[in-house]
Amino acid sequence: MSENKKYNYPNRLSIFRFFLDAEGVRKNPIPFHKRYFDKFGDSFSLRIGFSKHIILSRDNEVAQYILQKNQKNYHKSKFQSVYLSKYLGKGLLTVDGDFWLKQRRLIQPAFHKQKMNQLVENMNQTIVLELDDLIEEKPVDLFPIMSQLAFNVVAKSLFELSISEEKLIRIKYIIEEVQNFLIKEIRLPHKAWWFSVTGQVKKHLELAEENNSIIREIVEERSRSKEDINDLLNMLLETRYEDTGEGMSVKQLVDEIKVLFIAGHETTANALTFTLYLLGTNTEIQQKVLDEITAIESQTENVVEQLQKMTYTNAVLNEAMRLYPPAWITDRENVEDDNLAGYNIKKGTLIGVSFYELHRNPKYWENPEEFIPERFLGEQKKQSMQYFYPFGAGPRMCIGAGFAIYEMCLTISYLVKKFTITSVNSEIQFNPLITLKPVGVKVLFSKR
Repeated sequence: MSENKKYNYPNRLSIFRFFLDAEGVRKNPIPFHKRYFDKFGDSFSLRIGFSKHIILSRDNEVAQYILQKNQKNYHKSKFQSVYLSKYLGKGLLTVDGDFWLKQRRLIQPAFHKQKMNQLVENMNQTIVLELDDLIEEKPVDLFPIMSQLAFNVVAKSLFELSISEEKLIRIKYIIEEVQNFLIKEIRLPHKAWWFSVTGQVKKHLELAEENNSIIREIVEERSRSKEDINDLLNMLLETRYEDTGEGMSVKQLVDEIKVLFIAGHETTANALTFTLYLLGTNTEIQQKVLDEITAIESQTENVVEQLQKMTYTNAVLNEAMRLYPPAWITDRENVEDDNLAGYNIKKGTLIGVSFYELHRNPKYWENPEEFIPERFLGEQKKQSMQYFYPFGAGPRMCIGAGFAIYEMCLTISYLVKKFTITSVNSEIQFNPLITLKPVGVKVLFSKR
């Protein structure tokens, strides 16, 4: 039986068409993906060379299968395991298989709800402090403010006391520099030799190493001090492997902390920016959020209890992440041949799932382009949650999801109580990089 008969793939996008569109796709793949989905259906494929197949999908069955039902056969792609780990090391985000499972089991308890509740006070103080001197009554670019906020919340939650302002600024600078370069490497693979010859690769690897040493210093200092401080670093230092009863090596700890910094700040900043923009264009929804928060605060002063009662605020956040999922796409490669949603696919097929498109797929959502928080309330919520992937799904679902939701609800409630938010832009611009990054989103904060 010939290979072509043995395998079958979704409708194929011609390589010729793909190359014609390549420049546009590099700048912003989303409009092209949409056009291809409209033409070919919920999954389409692309063949590169004789044997490499790529599938792009917005089909829930595909997402469920690779992330949950048969996740063991689907590993992270080279892009995640090779490119990212070059700068990020071997943390939860970049590793697979047994090592990943061992790390996940080790770290999971630090993100348990009880532990997160202990961080809330500290998180809230950081947010209030950060937003204290917001510019009022004139348009401000929202993303840089939210990025700074989210970065500091992660930093203060990780190392409550043990980091200087200049070191923080340096870590943030390095993370941004390295990420921008990484995107260049991924989008312009034909320039790899040039990046190497001109010393750009070397420069960015050195920056990554500098970042390692800053974090290593903090970790070693804390280990020596034997202080009992209520932060994530302490929780991570206390973790023990089940089989050996030992803690993580400093090197491993540094890699995991880098992942928490990177995964924990930009995605949250993106989600907050989009949510506040949507609140700024929907005044009646903003009012409902304010009403909910006012009611909750009259019932309890306990911040954790308040967070647990924020049903409508949570629905608003979910609906914003449905329309603009911060991690807008994910990819996997199958380790063995498989049958995926009725297609026989060869091992090593690259499968991309566009959460951005799945979240707007008319097959699963009524009026998918509209901002309707009620989708995530009551009975409707059960239905919506089946097709909703703001933090991925399955065993690799984002470990910090609970942390992020707390942080975002606290930020939204603080801002809505204090200000009326008005959006300046008539429509939203974004740049789909590794995450879905808002571009030039401006709002106006006016005192209530």
